[in-house]
Amino acid sequence: MNEVHSDILRILKEKSVLKQEVYDHTLETMDKIKEILKETVHYFNNELRDTDKRVHLEYTDRGEMEAQLKIAGDMLIFSMHSNVFEFNREHPVWQLPYLKDDKTNSYCGIINIFNFLADSFKYNRFDDLGYLIGRIFINRQNHFMVEGKRQFGFFYNNFGKDILTRENLKQIIDNAIRYALDFDLLVPPYDAVKVVTVGQIHQKMENARISTGKRLGFTFNSDDVSNP
Repeated sequence: MNEVHSDILRILKEKSVLKQEVYDHTLETMDKIKEILKETVHYFNNELRDTDKRVHLEYTDRGEMEAQLKIAGDMLIFSMHSNVFEFNREHPVWQLPYLKDDKTNSYCGIINIFNFLADSFKYNRFDDLGYLIGRIFINRQNHFMVEGKRQFGFFYNNFGKDILTRENLKQIIDNAIRYALDFDLLVPPYDAVKVVTVGQIHQKMENARISTGKRLGFTFNSDDVSNP
């Protein structure tokens, strides 16, 4: 056996098996999220039974790796990435002894949480903007951390100490709902919308597709993740 073949076998036995373990943990987490979302819908709709039906919650399973939760005028998408990642070298997580002692602990699956306007889906406004408000990292030992906006920026950042539990996931989902409801739609600057094409106005009449987002004109990357 030559050296290249030996390296290939080592990688398959070690790193590739490791990544499969991470993937399995992440998929199990996605299944738990779906269960909690269903319970959340049942709980809040029961509490809202005498309230306007338009503000009731709706859960939709969008396949093995994705689920959506409609809350009044908002839509939360929980989306698991099919691949396993390693933190980039500039990420502060590398300062933790947990990763310094064992580099393999850095391999994580990711579940992203996106916030869209519910009308973007209702009217098929494909140019509308959504925002990444949080992402959950899970490794092979079921240790986890969450990166994100406001509520997410201050909790669940003890990677290597925190073990992902059902209660953690319930808190993460509650925080996502609260954030979406607090994150209001802003009127875009006049100069950003004062000119439209004939094609855009036709699309508007047919499908209401003029681009809309909660912070029209700004991407998630322009926001400081640390700012509440």
